[in-house]
Amino acid sequence: MKNKSRIPTSVWILGLVSLFTDFASEMLYPITPLFLSATLGASMSLIGLIEGIAEVTAGLLKGYFGLLSDKIQRRSIFVKIGYTLSAIVKPLPGFLPFIPTVISSRVIDRIGKGIRTAPRDFLLAAASTNNTGAIFGFHRGMDTLGAVLGPMTALILLNYFTGNYILIYFAAVVPSLLAVMFVFLVKEKGSFNIQVKHKISIKLFWSETTSEFKLLLTILTLFSIVNSSDVFLILKTQNISGSDTAALLGYILFNVVYALSSYPIGRISDQLSKSKVYIAGLFVFSIVYLGFGISSSYLINIVLFCIYGIYAASTEGISKAWISDLIPSHLRGTAIGLVTTFSSFGVMLGSMLTGILWDSFGYNVPFLISSIVSLMLGIILIFLKKNRLIR
Repeated sequence: MKNKSRIPTSVWILGLVSLFTDFASEMLYPITPLFLSATLGASMSLIGLIEGIAEVTAGLLKGYFGLLSDKIQRRSIFVKIGYTLSAIVKPLPGFLPFIPTVISSRVIDRIGKGIRTAPRDFLLAAASTNNTGAIFGFHRGMDTLGAVLGPMTALILLNYFTGNYILIYFAAVVPSLLAVMFVFLVKEKGSFNIQVKHKISIKLFWSETTSEFKLLLTILTLFSIVNSSDVFLILKTQNISGSDTAALLGYILFNVVYALSSYPIGRISDQLSKSKVYIAGLFVFSIVYLGFGISSSYLINIVLFCIYGIYAASTEGISKAWISDLIPSHLRGTAIGLVTTFSSFGVMLGSMLTGILWDSFGYNVPFLISSIVSLMLGIILIFLKKNRLIR
């Protein structure tokens, strides 16, 4: 009998690819809003718009390439193209430090993410032996370890080369190249379901999916609208502390907790249930956003960032594991792509609204709205579970 706690070699390789990709991405993700606002003079509304455009670009492509990968029953090619494209565009703002270049780099990077995400998640699910929670949790942990190393490197560079954001864009090239090296080690088995090859369509997908998946899709989409970009949490911390270093430290601690807790929480979800763990994550999110909405203390914000890591570990990988359990293998790419497409539209709308509300009323209003809505969604999921509409 196979050891269900064992992590297969293919998942380790995908984990290393994600680790180095996020190392590079997360060097840039927390400093990009600071670069835009402090150096290039961008408003909160513009930052929200940029994040929204980036997310919806990725979201549209996740849906398309998820469906396409199911149609041709090949995933690794999209994984390799997506990661390589993202690696190429990361340093562009270092060469051309202008708002249009930042927008272009961010959007093309998200195009790469859109190409690779659903096919990669299919490969993760295919490696599972009834332990999707552990597999996705492990991958999120590796991914998030990169999100720890990236901001820490950015923080060190900012301290040694004060305010030199451009240098950080150049430094991000190194982990990007390492990610590309590992991604060409990714392999996959042959066609998983030759009978349905080229016959996959949205109509077929919708007819074969359960009502539980459709309810989950609705909940995840609604939640994404109030789950705006994390750049606003970074900016809130910078706003009350007056320090880029302080803002980055909070984000680093969030990712440390996220990385350490993803795999154990994933294993718990395999033993307990994905829905229970996800519901708990929504309640944690509600508490954190309530705290960000009312707190004016830097130390409290740091604590909230740490708690936020528990939320992320309880929802990000868990939702994909939950989806993978609900969907037959030949339709998983389409399912994950569809969910991420809808969620990305929600994040786009949420990021734009957060920026507008922040500019108009201050940070309190968007954070408090997110807290209330996520609490309501958690209660709705409890009702659905009690009535056995979800497992």
